[in-house]
Amino acid sequence: MADAPVVLIGPSQHIEGLKERANVDGELLTFADTNALQALQAISERRPSLVVLERLFAATPRGAALINRIKQDPQLAHAEIRVVAHDSNHTRTVSRGKAARPAPKPAAAAEAPTIDYRGTRRAKRFKLKTGVELLVDGNPASIIDMSVIGAQVVLSQQLRPYQRVRVVVGRDKDVCRCTAAIAWSRYELPGGTAGGHYRVGIEFNEPDAERLEKFCRRHQA
Repeated sequence: MADAPVVLIGPSQHIEGLKERANVDGELLTFADTNALQALQAISERRPSLVVLERLFAATPRGAALINRIKQDPQLAHAEIRVVAHDSNHTRTVSRGKAARPAPKPAAAAEAPTIDYRGTRRAKRFKLKTGVELLVDGNPASIIDMSVIGAQVVLSQQLRPYQRVRVVVGRDKDVCRCTAAIAWSRYELPGGTAGGHYRVGIEFNEPDAERLEKFCRRHQA
């Protein structure tokens, strides 16, 4: 498919840098990661030869869902899926052997994963008791609510969207460690005498879902 375009998806502020790292000849279609639905539509209609995703976006549930949709579409079997970093020479080709995020269903009811382009929840969220914490890059963060794919926390340190962090949930034999990406972050200044803090949404990357669900149920409010 010599005339097939290349599709590139990543944070809007890194698109130009990603273009250079992708080193693509021919037609290039670029999409911000916030426009994943439009990107999927273009991929389905134009059937690109190559789909390039920024590394941090590919590690989020939205990025994994997009990868799965491409891998499960037989009309896109020719398309290479490549993950690149905006700030290093890191690059890898995604294998078509298995889905990026397992979600088994009976064959009769199977369907492609949906893309969470509006931030809707794709896993049960648990409201946790006051005072329950996890560690973000070694710093304590109070958990507001949590699921097996992410958490909403409050902490004093500033974190930027798409920043990669290390998360530790629980302790001792029940500890769960994983990498994660910051999905969103906002600064809040509560009334009264309390100081400001950051409310942050975290998306886990390949966590131990069974262990996280047990943690959520154990500390559920």
